[in-house]
Amino acid sequence: MADSNGVTLAQLAERLDARLSGDGSKLIRGLAALHDAGPDQLSFLANRQYRKQLAGTRAGAVLLTEADAADYAGNALIVADPYLAYARLSHHFDPKPRAVPGVHPSAVIADSASVDASASIGAGVVIEADAVIGANVTLGAQCFVGARCRIGAGSWLAPRVTLYHDVRMGERVVIQSGAVVGGEGFGFAKDQGKWQKIAQIGGVLIGDDVEIGANTTIDRGAINDTVIGNDVKLDNQIQIAHNVQIGDHTAMAACVGISGSTRIGRNCTIAGGVGMVGHIDICDNVFVSGMTMVTRSITEPGAYSSGTAMQPAAEWKKSAARIRQLDALAKRVQQLEKQLPAVTPAPQDSSES
Repeated sequence: MADSNGVTLAQLAERLDARLSGDGSKLIRGLAALHDAGPDQLSFLANRQYRKQLAGTRAGAVLLTEADAADYAGNALIVADPYLAYARLSHHFDPKPRAVPGVHPSAVIADSASVDASASIGAGVVIEADAVIGANVTLGAQCFVGARCRIGAGSWLAPRVTLYHDVRMGERVVIQSGAVVGGEGFGFAKDQGKWQKIAQIGGVLIGDDVEIGANTTIDRGAINDTVIGNDVKLDNQIQIAHNVQIGDHTAMAACVGISGSTRIGRNCTIAGGVGMVGHIDICDNVFVSGMTMVTRSITEPGAYSSGTAMQPAAEWKKSAARIRQLDALAKRVQQLEKQLPAVTPAPQDSSES
């Protein structure tokens, strides 16, 4: 991404509190990966497997650690964590259009709703009764904000985000297109062979600095609120069921599915495609690897996995066949263990010899 005006390396070093090695007057107009960066672009080395690209890069400067900078002759900004430094600088070069305060003429806003004068309300937005839109909030085109919703200051909703009634969120929340927050949870009771719907009377409570990915869905609570803690990061196409609670600073990758009333602790990382059954507790500081099925509570911090790793199809078929034989094999082993006393001679007392 590029900034046509450019910024000097010395200015970037000051912004990052980085040590500058090289020409501080060098103008940087964008960011790029090592292999395709040009002379007016800044790159970074965060993964050791790409270190071989450092010698041949055409980048105007590179974000490096002290160790990697020792063998690099070009311009460098030396930092403790190049990837974190890149993350911070990325906002300077972000081409995303800046919202302009005001209400588009096609927006429909209930008389009892409150919209701060600094908010930006896009085309076709609908804001229902008693909703409150805070300072510097951006609502993209065709967003729907249900009755009694609260959107905290500095939040940004991309076009076509849907908030059902009674969704309350903190400050600086980011929600990507297609996300649905506060939809009715999957609650039914059996009545003579038919399903009786249960009214979902709770809401959704979202903390500060939360990000919710495209087409992710967060159901409202059945009785109490579904709760998303501060600084939680949710990727695209995630399903959060009713009454789930997610602790502060937890992150989930795409296609995770969390069943109802599950409670997830703080500082957890849930990789892509993980599934969790309902009514379980996950403690703080847990990492769950991709495609794992979590069927019971996790009470000790650490890394957890399930399933089998990829292998050639022919080998997998053999393994699957052996897995089907495990129960019979276990029974045979148990039978053999029972026979061991009869066929194994008793140890001889050395005092008798």
